[in-house]
Amino acid sequence: MADEKKNQIPAEQEVNVNELRKIRVEKLENLQKAGKDPFKITTANQEYHTVDIAEKFDELENKDVSVAGRIMSKRPMGKAGFININDRDGKIQVYVRRDDIGEEEYADFKKYDIGDIVEVTGFVFKTKTGEISIHAKSVKLLTKSLLPLPEKYHGLTNTDTRYRQRYLDLIMNPDVKDTFIKRSLIIRAIRRYLDSEGFIEVETPMLVQNAGGAAARPFETHFNALNEDLKLRISLELYLKRLIVGGMERVYEIGRVFRNEGLDTRHNPEFTLMELYQAYTDYHGMMDLTENLYRTVAKEVLGTTKITYNGVEMDLGKPFERITMIDAVKKYAGVDFTNIKTDEEAKALAKEKGIEFEDRHKRGDILNLFFEEYVEDKLIQPTFLMDHPVEISPLTKRKPDAPDYVERFEFFMNGWELANAYSELNDPIDQRARFKAQDELFAQGDEEANHTDEDFLTALEYGMAPTGGIGFGIDRMVMLLTDSPAIRDVLLFPTMKSLPNDK
Repeated sequence: MADEKKNQIPAEQEVNVNELRKIRVEKLENLQKAGKDPFKITTANQEYHTVDIAEKFDELENKDVSVAGRIMSKRPMGKAGFININDRDGKIQVYVRRDDIGEEEYADFKKYDIGDIVEVTGFVFKTKTGEISIHAKSVKLLTKSLLPLPEKYHGLTNTDTRYRQRYLDLIMNPDVKDTFIKRSLIIRAIRRYLDSEGFIEVETPMLVQNAGGAAARPFETHFNALNEDLKLRISLELYLKRLIVGGMERVYEIGRVFRNEGLDTRHNPEFTLMELYQAYTDYHGMMDLTENLYRTVAKEVLGTTKITYNGVEMDLGKPFERITMIDAVKKYAGVDFTNIKTDEEAKALAKEKGIEFEDRHKRGDILNLFFEEYVEDKLIQPTFLMDHPVEISPLTKRKPDAPDYVERFEFFMNGWELANAYSELNDPIDQRARFKAQDELFAQGDEEANHTDEDFLTALEYGMAPTGGIGFGIDRMVMLLTDSPAIRDVLLFPTMKSLPNDK
């Protein structure tokens, strides 16, 4: 309740906003009566963006240009005035004089409000203080803003409002826009890299009968036309592997997945996942690909392989560390699980160390619990954590010389898991047994367990080549490369609890 009150507009401020809106609506009505309705305008002359004018000043000085954007400040001076307008790329100052644009147009201009969207035509010049500006020959109102922008000195700082009204956040906070431009550049760089490596981008279903491929609880819905219950996908894995069976060899998909889980700084119930699968390689091939991909994207988008997150520098230019889960737990927890032979011994050790576990947990589950407790937050520099226990890896190929473990790695930086990869299980008989074990876990109350997927098993029985596969959390990658503190800062419209008037 305290948070709700904090995020509500104070009563006196709400009255003020309503009064200002009423004034602006009256201005709009007067324009409409005069035959100057801005909402009847269908296009504008945006010959240049503001950044173009700054970059090409020597070429454009004293030449006419046309720009369009939102008025962010206004300084009237009797027969002349200045406005600053923002467009997608930046801002520029405009000098507006009555004698240049005409008395009637200047009278209209004086009534424009901060937040209005205008088209400006004029010549480029520098003021006495050296600021690149436009000397207006005409200013045309394109859109009347009916609500006032936040007061400029305090800006838009309330995080709840910023996430709910991202459009306002983008208007008021240029750094926010920069983050999302970088997000687009990151995804573009990923695609360019994978395309150059011979991968094909594909799309697979979001509505599925069997939401498999990850340990997560799905969202459920009902398809009326077929009178059938369906789920939103939690992973991209099982359909992409079907394409490997079909001979496509190298495929990837970047798309939203949905997991019915909590919200925190690194989790949102819908998020962007990239998965890729490559025939005729294994998890070592996926490590090489991951290292090259991260290094390439950082160089292309940031211009460096050294990145800083929350003041901590991480170096993507050096070879990434590779360590097994067994060795990592031994290094950071001082416990050697090679000496722990049974489930009972593992549970006794967990009790001794204060690690909480469930009765259904086996030795491998408890090894993973030790990793989460003692190791995960220590993996700051780029690290491949390898060779997980089979109990927590139902879709992964076993290690030939150590069948209790699998050929799997998770990629960590900054104490975060950023990717998860396998030598993919392609033995349909083993896969069926693993699915059966997952079904039993679900029956025991594990809502995140996988279910047997008969069509996927059929695909495997036709034969899947030895394959390496990996899933990348795109949002966490963007967080890391843009130094963003929370996943909501890199999602344009994060999931929020509904307000009373939204329902």
